[in-house]
Amino acid sequence: MNKDTKIYVAGHTGLVGSAFVRQLQKKGYQNLVLRTHCELDLTDQAGVKEFFEKEKPGVVIDAAAKVGGIKANSEHMAEFYYINMQIQQNLIWSAFENGTKKFLFLGSACMYPTNCEQPMREEKILTGLPELTNEGYALAKIGGSRLCSYLYRQYGVEFISAIPANAYGIGDSFDLNHSHVIPALIRRFHEAKEQGRASVTIWGTGMALREFINTDDMADAGIFLLNHYLSNQPINIGTGEEISMLELAEVIKKITGFEGEVLTDPSKPDGMYRRLCDSTRIHELGWNPQKALQAGLTELYEWYLNNKKLKGWI
Repeated sequence: MNKDTKIYVAGHTGLVGSAFVRQLQKKGYQNLVLRTHCELDLTDQAGVKEFFEKEKPGVVIDAAAKVGGIKANSEHMAEFYYINMQIQQNLIWSAFENGTKKFLFLGSACMYPTNCEQPMREEKILTGLPELTNEGYALAKIGGSRLCSYLYRQYGVEFISAIPANAYGIGDSFDLNHSHVIPALIRRFHEAKEQGRASVTIWGTGMALREFINTDDMADAGIFLLNHYLSNQPINIGTGEEISMLELAEVIKKITGFEGEVLTDPSKPDGMYRRLCDSTRIHELGWNPQKALQAGLTELYEWYLNNKKLKGWI
């Protein structure tokens, strides 16, 4: 990408999109096209088409999605499937019709089958059923990735897709009804400390293993791929390191200063037992993550403390 290329970051106010804006500006890309949800509803096909016909962005980064944790995904499968399908199909097809040169679609590690061989290699997509608790979201993400692949194979356009590990970072939501696991745990441990509680209970057995990537690293990887990767196959973005939910809770307990006990609730779902991306391909291309998990969690906790009143997370 040239530094003056017009780049549209869809979902720029969200967790991942805001990280892309930070990283693009840091690297000298200043010709950014940004629209809030109020300015452009990405589920509105006509509105998205009109936007692309007017702006003609040379590069599109699709960081827009309806997202949430295991509770939200399992309780609202229809909305997670329908809304995400609407957003990504509108973006991908309008970009294609209006001459976008490069398109980066961001998938999710939940696209992999429940019983996928670990670590998960890109060719294992569609070899089995995704985890039931987030099936709607996973199927939508698979659909977006495949559409990019079909357009590349059929028309030769540089539309690629990446599969990042579980994301966390500055800009995340700490709303307990919709947040991902890391911000949810940070808030719960912080509030338990403030209230002098004796324990915090986490969902599941605590034995499930997850890989986490900071959004600054994810955005850095995405920009790297736009400059160095072209294939009809998706590519993983991960750290190659994993941690159990119980271990994660203990780390967050220490960072927040909570002195009580960590309990588990096996009656709640663990989700997929293990989900580790095989990121050999992107690492061999020359990209590697820079931010260690504990450093990223400490940074996020400090951001939460500075923003919780402003955001209403109290």
